Amino acid sequence: MKKVVLSIAVVLIAQMSMAQESSFKKEVLKLISISGADAQMKVVKPQILNMIPENKKENFSKEFDASLPNMYDKIAKIYMEIYTVEDIKAMIAFYESPVGKKMNEKAGELGQKSLQAGQEWAQELQEIMSKYKEEVPTQDTYEVIKPKQ
Repeated sequence: MKKVVLSIAVVLIAQMSMAQESSFKKEVLKLISISGADAQMKVVKPQILNMIPENKKENFSKEFDASLPNMYDKIAKIYMEIYTVEDIKAMIAFYESPVGKKMNEKAGELGQKSLQAGQEWAQELQEIMSKYKEEVPTQDTYEVIKPKQ
């Protein structure tokens, strides 16, 4: 009898744990959506589609879209390893606030301008680096002459 009660208790605890994990995962998936983390995939899709032959784009697009839930599950798992339930709830509260919504709305513009700033900085850095590179001595060039046969 003790074994039966213990078995039932273990099963109930496991179900409660799975229910809590499922609820946590739903919260994480909500955060991924409202934070715009899923928008990155939407931005990448057209770029990838440009590399696919025209007659295969429709099928590729369907498979791409079908693969996204699996990707989001993987991302959710990572969030669940790093953050607590309380952390996720706090982040959701932030992204549902006016400033969080504004941050999400402006993420594309911010990303584009940041990319441009990064490119400008890379050019400046290249100029700085050129001042510190050592001069490479010019090498004599030799002509290879084939022997007459």
